[in-house]
Amino acid sequence: MELENTERKKYIIISVYLTFFILIILGLYFAFKPEETCTDGRQNQNERGVDCGGVCQKECNVIVAKDLTIGKIGVVFSGLSDKYDFYAKVTNPNAVFGDKNFAYEINLKDEVGSIIATKKGFSFILPGEEKYIVETNIDAPSVPFSQEFKILSSNWIRFEDYYERPDIQIINKNYSEISGGTGFANAQGLLRNRSPYDFDSIKIQIILKDSTDNILALNSTQMGTVKAGEDRDFKTFWPSSFPGTVSTMEAQAEVNIFNSEAFIKRTY
Repeated sequence: MELENTERKKYIIISVYLTFFILIILGLYFAFKPEETCTDGRQNQNERGVDCGGVCQKECNVIVAKDLTIGKIGVVFSGLSDKYDFYAKVTNPNAVFGDKNFAYEINLKDEVGSIIATKKGFSFILPGEEKYIVETNIDAPSVPFSQEFKILSSNWIRFEDYYERPDIQIINKNYSEISGGTGFANAQGLLRNRSPYDFDSIKIQIILKDSTDNILALNSTQMGTVKAGEDRDFKTFWPSSFPGTVSTMEAQAEVNIFNSEAFIKRTY
């Protein structure tokens, strides 16, 4: 019995000392705790962001961008067995925000609405830009009856006053069917880089339309190492025929200025 009382006293004494020690530590912490300010690099007080909003006069750089809008979408036969080309026209309604890496999903469906093919990808769009998203040679076991295009996520970035769209032009566009030899048709033109930058890669999308603005065929090509002031010929090819009569040819050149690797570093 005496031993139990001794042990109990021991635990009580240890608990008292431990509690006293914790109180001392807490007292020292609050005594020397750094004052919460609008320049401490932390989101505290009632701030809406790090050192901004709430009690801080500095406004937070909150991006409130309008969603990308999706226009006409469709599918055309690629010319290869069980492969189809998809297009979607996407518009950025924001004047100062660009989407540097948006994710999308394409679903091709049969007559009863079941998905027969899915394709996911990433792209970018500049402020106020309208562009085609093109995915070629999507495998599908049957002819798609309908299609779906969804924007899965966005990654907005604000452009300041220094923003300038790359001066890349496409001229001398020409579409022609092949009268003799291999293949059905080709499209060609001249890419002109009038920007002051050397680009590692420029992608060119080809869209062929009939007289009623219906898209008949799609194609794309990649131009590597395009230097400032350079002119480069390009050419794309269709191995087999597609329905309809081509009236106009659109060519869309794009370079991902959000990615530093798109620019060639000059060595002097």
